[in-house]
Amino acid sequence: MDQFFSKFQTRESLRQGPLDIFLDEFVDQLSREGYGIAAARRQIRTIADFSAWLKKNRVFAQQITPVHVEKFLKYMVRKRPLRSTDPSALKRMMAVLHQQGVISNEVVVRLQPTPAEQLRDEFVSYLFKERGLAKSSVLIYQTFVALFLNDRFANGDVLPSALIAADIVSFVRRQALRLQPKRAKLMMTAIRSFLRFLYYRGFVSVDLGVAVPKVISWSMAEIPRAMPVAQVALVLATCNRQIARGRRDYAILLLLSRLGLRAGEVVSLTLDDIDWNASSIKIHGKGSQISKLPLPTDVGEALADYLRNARPQTTRREVFFTVKAPIVALTKQESVGHVVARSLARAGIDTPRKGAHQLRHTLATEMLRQGASLEEIGEILRHQSPQSTMIYAKVDSASLRQLALSWPGGAL
Repeated sequence: MDQFFSKFQTRESLRQGPLDIFLDEFVDQLSREGYGIAAARRQIRTIADFSAWLKKNRVFAQQITPVHVEKFLKYMVRKRPLRSTDPSALKRMMAVLHQQGVISNEVVVRLQPTPAEQLRDEFVSYLFKERGLAKSSVLIYQTFVALFLNDRFANGDVLPSALIAADIVSFVRRQALRLQPKRAKLMMTAIRSFLRFLYYRGFVSVDLGVAVPKVISWSMAEIPRAMPVAQVALVLATCNRQIARGRRDYAILLLLSRLGLRAGEVVSLTLDDIDWNASSIKIHGKGSQISKLPLPTDVGEALADYLRNARPQTTRREVFFTVKAPIVALTKQESVGHVVARSLARAGIDTPRKGAHQLRHTLATEMLRQGASLEEIGEILRHQSPQSTMIYAKVDSASLRQLALSWPGGAL
């Protein structure tokens, strides 16, 4: 529990009811499966709420049935919107109880996915297999679609044919009020994609995706937040490469700053992606895109140092792992973001944004200033659309002038 909740009072407040004695095993399972702090906290709080509900209704752990789980979920709907992690957390706890011999396997088997979960899972499969979306994108889509399904079909019956435009507009407007513009845009994209999936699969007779409002924004309105090159050098210099964490963080920071990798691409790296003989590295990018990049000498040396002297002994193929128990592979983009934020703080650098992406922006901006073309930058950053690279022209007025078209009929 300590790794997810630092305050003693918080940990104690979560320990109540008949599930208290099984909570540590539940938390250990979350750690083994590589859940990040935010996702783990949500699931732990769900189990704590369930345990308190069981205590209130005088139900012992040995007496739990699927009916209790269903009643609890309906009870929670009246208190707050259901989260997509609620059902999975409850199923995971039921599995823990079965492993401990507290409940029978029959109870676990009867906890089948709800109709909403089944539809959501079918959509997720469609995104992976037919749309070829990256895992990080699918997770975002899945979260918003689960919220939409729980909002519209909280009673358990899922009838896509009953959806009308007013339902969609109402949900989107309510959610958009609590989200930042970029997040709201992601939410609308996810819901629009889901509604078109329903039409594509024949669940609805019209494409309701057109009913999803659009976020009004200016194209390329924001200049990328790049760091000065000297600050990047300082961040790298402050990594203590005599210890495991420092070796790991140094390798990650070099991948971000020298190759412009996204956080998701860093955690997706496996040992098989590094070709030492050819000095190249395979990158698993957005939309199942696979690219091969040259491996600079300093990046290769940092990776080799980490693999030889800091990476834990394991049969798993992922490159990067945690440095403290429980030892698990880094699978969440947030883990890379934490590495960057921690490194910036250690170097005493305060930036408006503290995520991994600003190092990618820094690489692109510096390449532009050194004379690289936008086409070359787009190739290094693996942009699927030239429009994604165009934003960097705003950093350099000389490059912007090169892109300007002459006025029809000659100069005025």
